[in-house]
Amino acid sequence: MSPIKVITSGSAYLDIDAYACCIAYAELLNLQGISARAVSSAAANRSVSPSVLSWRATFHPYTPQANDEFVLVDVSDYQHFDPLVVLEQVVEVIDHHPGFERYWDERLGSAADIRPIGAAATLIFQRWQAAGLLWRISQQSAALLATAILDNTLHFSGQMTTELDVRAYDLLARQARLPANWPEQYFLECQAAIESDLHAALAADLKRFKPDSNLPAVFAQMTVWDADGLIREQRNEICQWMAGQGDDWVLNVIGIRDGQSCLLAGPMVSQQKLNSLLPLQWQSAMAVVKPSRLRKELLQLGLNLNPA
Repeated sequence: MSPIKVITSGSAYLDIDAYACCIAYAELLNLQGISARAVSSAAANRSVSPSVLSWRATFHPYTPQANDEFVLVDVSDYQHFDPLVVLEQVVEVIDHHPGFERYWDERLGSAADIRPIGAAATLIFQRWQAAGLLWRISQQSAALLATAILDNTLHFSGQMTTELDVRAYDLLARQARLPANWPEQYFLECQAAIESDLHAALAADLKRFKPDSNLPAVFAQMTVWDADGLIREQRNEICQWMAGQGDDWVLNVIGIRDGQSCLLAGPMVSQQKLNSLLPLQWQSAMAVVKPSRLRKELLQLGLNLNPA
């Protein structure tokens, strides 16, 4: 039996970028005659909004076979791969998070595509375009990739946004026939989902870093339409929950409407770590950063403090 390419991502949660990349890349490979399956054992987080779920993009059931090959999308840190991944059988990595470029370049060479770009979905879009098959992409996959780009670029206001992200969104949104007001509708849906179960939303997009990292050890993030409103209404509950996760934490609430990040960090050690990355002014344990900053951008700043 010929090997199946298993397209998968991280272990903690599946955000819209990973979700879209898995579905759309598996579709492309199958169109090219390569047997591929989109597979994940992680749950989708709140960036996979109700409208996105209504598109009914489905992952495949998976029974491990000895000769399967694994393709990782939107993740390159081997400590956070989906547990179904066999590290020695990874044949391709497509990601935009910094830190593991050298590791994968040595193992996979050109099959490791890790680039600073707004969304991993843009890299998948490039593969569709290079294959000359963009005209055959399903409306569902086009909508997923477009929404992932919208989310990961913070509606094109994020520091890592490139012209390629903008162009990819334009072509995909037209192919998917997304409405003109889709950005506002999408981010409002994400905010409503977060507010309906705040603790689950915090847990669903939380990463833990080593204590000696330049970032707070517990780093949660959420993207909403109105960050000020969410913090005003939920601040006490947020701080109480985050404090229960450890004594070195931060929550990055990204507000699309105002194009800003609200960094909420109670512990002084957490504020000091963030002060080493950005010029911040703290008031009542909160600092506002404009334009917005994503967690992966702060991770890159931290890596730059201690270059390899």
